[in-house]
Amino acid sequence: MSSEITYNRIAMLRAERGISRRQLADALGVHYQTVGYLERGEFSPSLHLALRICDYFEVPVEVVFSLSPFPRLGTEPVPRGA
Repeated sequence: MSSEITYNRIAMLRAERGISRRQLADALGVHYQTVGYLERGEFSPSLHLALRICDYFEVPVEVVFSLSPFPRLGTEPVPRGA
């Protein structure tokens, strides 16, 4: 089904770590434009590529990918006394 969307946090993770699209692409062995397509949701990665992305950032799959949109940063309530 072509309307299936996979949401991701690749751009956020890259920004947090100060990594360029080209640096990530080189590490993953893909073209830098592929990283842009992934970040914009224009391309869904293969399972193998998705797992390599998670391995690169050293985070679980659910931190990077989701079937529903991620909540915007700063919209999640902060627990009192935390």
